[in-house]
Amino acid sequence: MNIKALKSLLPELLILGSILYYWIASSLLNPIAIVLFIIIGYQIIKQKSGLGIIISLIFIILNLYMVLALFSELSEFKSANHDFKIMLLVGGLYLGLNLFLGFSMLIKYLKKANAKQLHQSVS
Repeated sequence: MNIKALKSLLPELLILGSILYYWIASSLLNPIAIVLFIIIGYQIIKQKSGLGIIISLIFIILNLYMVLALFSELSEFKSANHDFKIMLLVGGLYLGLNLFLGFSMLIKYLKKANAKQLHQSVS
């Protein structure tokens, strides 16, 4: 696999890494993590545009929800102390990266679906 192919799979690979971290952090018998791991693994192998759009939309919505959870957690601080700044920095960077990856994955699969639809209409 060359660098260009890995670069195009970067959103899926980082999502897979997040799922792997969640799986290890929770328990090895976590059925949710196992199913998510299988779905993303299938997407990496098959590159289905419909499934990619659905996964990216769900990922974006979940991360937007987590942004609200981060704001809720930050609102509990009485002042902007060191812990507040660390949570804001780490949480903001992580969620920002996830949103960027979700949107880039959505754009990639929307382009792929449009190209496929255009090819079918020309034929």
